Amino acid sequence: MEYKDYYQIMGIPRDATQDDIKRAYRKLARKYHPDVSKEPEAEARFKEIGEAYEVLKDPEKRAAYDRLGTRWKSGQEFQPPPEWDQGFEFHGGEFTQSAASQFSSFFEALFGKNQSSQRHGNQGFNLQGEDSHAKISIDLEDSFNGGVRSLTLQHTEPGQDGRPHIRERTLNVRIPKGIQQGQHIRLAGQGSPGAGRGKAGDLYLEIVFKSHPYFSVEGKDIFMELPVAPWEAALGTTISIPTPASKVDLKIPANSRSGQKLRLKGRGIPSKLPGDLYVVLQIVLPAADSEQARTFYRDMEQKLAFNPRARFNT
Repeated sequence: MEYKDYYQIMGIPRDATQDDIKRAYRKLARKYHPDVSKEPEAEARFKEIGEAYEVLKDPEKRAAYDRLGTRWKSGQEFQPPPEWDQGFEFHGGEFTQSAASQFSSFFEALFGKNQSSQRHGNQGFNLQGEDSHAKISIDLEDSFNGGVRSLTLQHTEPGQDGRPHIRERTLNVRIPKGIQQGQHIRLAGQGSPGAGRGKAGDLYLEIVFKSHPYFSVEGKDIFMELPVAPWEAALGTTISIPTPASKVDLKIPANSRSGQKLRLKGRGIPSKLPGDLYVVLQIVLPAADSEQARTFYRDMEQKLAFNPRARFNT
């Protein structure tokens, strides 16, 4: 069957109020009434408009229709979601069996006919809410220690006037130890609300690490650049460095080079197979901003037979 865009049929936006819907219906019904219009497609348009109005004027039916989302286009091949219960109960006896039978197969697939509601009694329709997706930013240290973070989300739900309204809610999210960037936390029942007695969908939170002043992350491994003085790199030393968990002592080998990586095994993201921490050495030269410093560099030039470009001469 073909999907029907009831908002497009009525010529109204998806956030139209009930008054907007009524005005649009009256205008279109007068224009395409078979007793008034001379257009060859007037009767078909009149029925189509009546079907759209039947859904959009009812906040419950409209909310259910909106649950299908906005990815569908008018005329696109359509099948109801598998969790959709077709037994919709018409309230108030507004449509007779003959009137309801004039609606399209699309309408019947979503809301059923009068006979369907009689068979199902007060069952109504049940449609599970859609799953929602969001991102949550955490500190790198949260992956090492775990914790709880608050997250404020905005979601849209139909109001009493049938118009979408934005609501805010705050959730306390437990961050498990060892979680990695890009992984997801599933919060059951915190997604989009269901229609009728349908359950709410789930909320999936993608983990994003906040920018850190010292560390970068690749998978379970952590990288940091460590500034060292020339004499520390040349002679070797032991330096106390920070890690996301605690400070550790790092041995700098003699004759270390700038860009050299030192690996601290198991100091990366914690897990059964934890990642590693890679320390990248960056040799920092003292500034020659005083006569004493310049004298020191001239002494080095004279006393050390050092040519950093020696390999270019071979």
